Amino acid sequence: MSNSTALTEQVLLAFGWAKDATVRVLSGGHINDTYLVDETYVLQRINHFVFPRPGDIIDNMLGVTSFLREKLTARGGDPDRDILQIVPAADGRPVYIDDSGNYWRCTLHIGDTVTYETPDSPDMLFEAGRSFGDFQAMLGGYPAGTLHEIIKDFHNTPVRLQQLKDAVKADPKGRLAEVQAELDFAFSREERAGLLMGLLNDGRLPLRVTHNDTKMSNILFDANTKKAVCVIDLDTVMPGLTAFDFGDSIRAGASTAAEDETDLSKVNFDLELYRAYTRGFLSAAGSALTETELETLPDGAWAMTFEVGVRFLTDYLNGDVYFRIKRPRHNLDRARNQFHLALQMEQQREEMGRIVREAVGK
Repeated sequence: MSNSTALTEQVLLAFGWAKDATVRVLSGGHINDTYLVDETYVLQRINHFVFPRPGDIIDNMLGVTSFLREKLTARGGDPDRDILQIVPAADGRPVYIDDSGNYWRCTLHIGDTVTYETPDSPDMLFEAGRSFGDFQAMLGGYPAGTLHEIIKDFHNTPVRLQQLKDAVKADPKGRLAEVQAELDFAFSREERAGLLMGLLNDGRLPLRVTHNDTKMSNILFDANTKKAVCVIDLDTVMPGLTAFDFGDSIRAGASTAAEDETDLSKVNFDLELYRAYTRGFLSAAGSALTETELETLPDGAWAMTFEVGVRFLTDYLNGDVYFRIKRPRHNLDRARNQFHLALQMEQQREEMGRIVREAVGK
């Protein structure tokens, strides 16, 4: 048994396992408590403080994984390895709710796989792009509007800017004077920040099923070949824009430094890393996207980078209440880092678009 007080014998028995099952804590995630049981099952306690409606997550996950399994089977893939498989509790339900109201869900462990926090080569970034692109393409026929919105306005950049305005007005920690340059940067780009949502509202961009957390560590790679196997962590799957998923991957994957690097001379937008991911993503998803989606992929990269910078700056003004910090001004350092990266994307927007066109043969 684990030494965690969250995982009890009752939970193990609820899934039909022995009370002395072999349990190992998996520490890769930052939100849910995750355990490997008998080297076969991945058991998670959904954090209902971050996700107040865990049942919505389960509904979305069931719908999407069932749809993906049909798609994978039809094309001769291995649905037991290429997509997460939910294992029901002993009573047949897809989730177990314990006496404390905690939601527990289980998936089959996919063996001989590893995860990476960052890519170690352009080839790995290509594989990450191909994996998330395939995820997007296979779900192209799924009715996105039927999914629950897990986090309201999660990637609604104009709403994030309004939250920054609210923080400026309140200034609860008296930090306003030291962030004027950052505020000028953010508010001078308000029109640009509304581009994608404006196109969605005008019906020029389609609503898609999106993952919304497309970081490298949410892909399982084959331990031997380093080929991408399976997209994991489906908690934030909900309706969104293709540009959101593409852009969030680029924000982290095509930067030459961590998002809290304070030496901005080390923070650069690497076009070759961008090219590698773009080629991978569009090798799988290119034919499934509209012309407007393809044209605005670079804008998605900018928007996600800018938006995260706005969120860091907002949290700094509010007193660092959302993002965990390790030092004073940590969130301000992060905001400056992301704005610096966004500025570089603005300067290279034309080349970013050319790389997209090149990747789809246009």
